[in-house]
Amino acid sequence: MGVLRAVPPWAWVALLVLVSFVGRAWLGRGMAAPFIMVDELIYAELARSFASSGEFLIRDVPATGYGAVYPVLISPAYAVFDSLVDAYGAVKVLNSLFMSLAAVPGYLLARRMLPVSLSLLAAALVVAVPSLVYTAAVMTENVFYPIFLLASLLLVLVLERPTTLRVVALFAVLALALATRVQALAFAPAILAAPVLFTWFERRPLRSGLRPYRWLYGLALGGGLAVLALQLARGRSLSDLLGAYSVVGESGYDAGTVLRYAAWHLEELTLYLGILPVAASIVLVGLVRRQPRPVQAFVAAALPVTAAMTVAVAAFASEFIAGRIQERNLFPVAAFFLIATVVWVHRGAPRPPALAIPAVVLAVALPLLFPFGRFIETGAISDTLGLLPIWSLFGELLLDSIDWTVFAGGLAAGLFFLLVPRRYAVAVPLLVLVWFAVILKPIWAGAYPYGFKQAGAGALFQGIRGVERDWIDRALPPGAQAAVVWTGSPDRFVVNQNEFFNRAVGPVYYTDAPTPGTLPETKLDFDRATGKVTYPDGSPFTPAYVLVDGSIDPDGDVVARDAERGMTLWRLHGPLASVSNVTGLYPNDTWSGRQVVYTRRSCRGGRLAVGVSSDPSLFTSPQTIVARSAGREVGRLRLRPDQPRTVLRVPLEPRGGLCRVVFTVSPTAVPAEVLGGADERVLGAHFDGFEYGG
Repeated sequence: MGVLRAVPPWAWVALLVLVSFVGRAWLGRGMAAPFIMVDELIYAELARSFASSGEFLIRDVPATGYGAVYPVLISPAYAVFDSLVDAYGAVKVLNSLFMSLAAVPGYLLARRMLPVSLSLLAAALVVAVPSLVYTAAVMTENVFYPIFLLASLLLVLVLERPTTLRVVALFAVLALALATRVQALAFAPAILAAPVLFTWFERRPLRSGLRPYRWLYGLALGGGLAVLALQLARGRSLSDLLGAYSVVGESGYDAGTVLRYAAWHLEELTLYLGILPVAASIVLVGLVRRQPRPVQAFVAAALPVTAAMTVAVAAFASEFIAGRIQERNLFPVAAFFLIATVVWVHRGAPRPPALAIPAVVLAVALPLLFPFGRFIETGAISDTLGLLPIWSLFGELLLDSIDWTVFAGGLAAGLFFLLVPRRYAVAVPLLVLVWFAVILKPIWAGAYPYGFKQAGAGALFQGIRGVERDWIDRALPPGAQAAVVWTGSPDRFVVNQNEFFNRAVGPVYYTDAPTPGTLPETKLDFDRATGKVTYPDGSPFTPAYVLVDGSIDPDGDVVARDAERGMTLWRLHGPLASVSNVTGLYPNDTWSGRQVVYTRRSCRGGRLAVGVSSDPSLFTSPQTIVARSAGREVGRLRLRPDQPRTVLRVPLEPRGGLCRVVFTVSPTAVPAEVLGGADERVLGAHFDGFEYGG
C-alpha cells in the first residue's frame, strides 16, 4: 500500500486515460463501417478536404456551419493514410484518445471536493459511461465530451474565484466548444444563472454576492451585444450563427411539447445511469446549503448546465426528430450525476428520510413514466443507448413486461441506496460501474436488430458486399474518378459507404430523388423508355467512369463489380445511356410486384444474371420465380424466405434485335394484411441487380 500511495496522482490519471484508450481502441477494431449517416460521412469529408487542401469541403463543395474542431483533429489520419480504410481505423484510434481524455477534467472537477482516491473513482465513472462507444463513430461527441467537462470545470473555478484570467479562460474554452458543436450555446443561460444559485447556496445577499462576477456578466453581455451588432451590420439573423443548423433557430417550438420531451429525456437518462446516481444527486442538491463551498460551486454550475442542455436537446428532438430521444446529445451531463454520487459518499452518504425516500421514489418512478413503446426502434441504436438493454431483453422480460422489469430493477436499486450502511456506501458508485459493464454488452455487441457493432456491419452489408471496402480505389487507375449515379433502386448506403471508403468516388448524381441527407448532388434526367441519361438541359452526361446499379446498363467496359449489391463500375465508350430497362419494381425500392420485365436493345444474345431474395417476415413458405422469353420458360427458381441473396441466370434470345424476359413471382403478399400497418403494396421478391454477360 505504501508503494501505491507513493505514486503521484497525475500518474494514476494518466494510467486511467491509457486503460480507457487501449480498451476503446481495441473495441473499435471490430467496427466495420459507419452507420450514423450522413453525419459520419460529413465529418469524414470535412477532415479529408482539410487534410488535402486546408479547406472544408463536402463532395468538393465548400461547406460552412459545421464544427471545425473535430474535423481538424482527425485530419492527420487522412493526411497520413492513402487508404480510406486505414484512415478510418486511425480515426477510431484518435477518437479513443480524445474521449478518454475526459478523465482529466473529470478528475480535476472531482478533486476540488474529494480526496485523490475518490476523485480517481469519479474519473473512472466519467470514462465508463456507455456512450464511449461513440469512439467507433466519426462523430463530434468524441471531442465535445472532454471539452464540455473542461468548460464545466472552468465555470466552477470562476464561481469559486472569478478572476479575470479564469473568466477569459472560461470564454475561450466555450468558444472552442462552440466551434465543436453549436449545442455549446446551452452554456450561455447557465453562465448567467450559476452565480445567482451559488450566491443563494452561500446565503449571501444577491446584490453583494453577484458583485464579484461583474467581469463574467460584462463579457457575456458585451460579447452578446457585439455579436448582435455584427450580425445586424452584415444583414444576417442570429440564427445564422448556428451555421448548418440555422433552421433550428428559425423554427417555432411549442412549450408544452418541449417540456414533455425534456421530461422524457430525463426519464431515459435516469435509466441510462442506473437510477442510483439520480437518487444520490437529488439528496446532495437537497442538502447543498449545508455543504462546503466547493460542493456548492459544483452544484451551482451543474444544475443550470444540465437544465439548459436538457431543454436545448428536447427542443431539437421535439421539432426535428420527434421519434427519438437524443441521449447522444445529452449524455455529457451524466458526468455531473456520477461525480455527485461520489461526493455524496464522501460527505457521509446522508439519507435523511424526509429527503432520501422522496429522492428514491422519484428516481425509481422516472423510468416507469417513460413511453418505451414509442421510442424503442432502430433509431435508438445510434441515439438512445439506454434503451438497448431493454430491447435486448424482449422475450425474457419479467412477466413479459417492460414496466415490471424496470420497476423490479429500480426497486432493488432504491432499496440498496436506502439500506446500504454508510461505511459501505462506496458500493453505490461501484455498483454503477458494474451496471455500465453489464449494459455495455447489448449496447456494443448486441445481436440484430440492436447493438452498435452490428449496426456498423449491417450498414456495410447494405452498401458494400462481397468485395473489399476500397474496391473502387483498387480498380481505377491513379488520379481517375468515378461519378456515382443513384437511381433510387439500391439502398442509399451503396452511395454513402462507397464514397466513405474510396477516394476515387467523385460527384454524386441522382435521377429521381436525391439520397437522404441534403448533401451536394446533381440532377440527371433518365428516360427509361429510350435509356438516355442527360442533364436537365438535354446535354449529354459523359463521365469517363461511372458507378451505377443494374437499372442502368451502359455501353462500356466493366472495370469492377460488387455483384452482391448489384453495383458496377464502368468505363464508358461515350455518353451514359442504358441499353436495357427494367419495369415492375416499386419506385426507389428493390421490391417487385407480381411481374418484372427486363428489356435489352441492340441485343445479340448472351446471359442475364439477376440477384433475388425474399423476406421471412412477410413470407412463411417458398416462392417460385419463373422467367419467360418469347412465351417460353427459360428459367425457374424456388426461393425460401430465409434464403440469402440468390442469383438466377437465364439466357437472352434476341427477336429483331430486342431481348425481353418476363419474371413472374408467386406467391405475392400485402404487408398490411400480413404485418399490419398501411403498406398496401402487392410485393413479390427483392430484385437486387441485373447483370448482362455477352
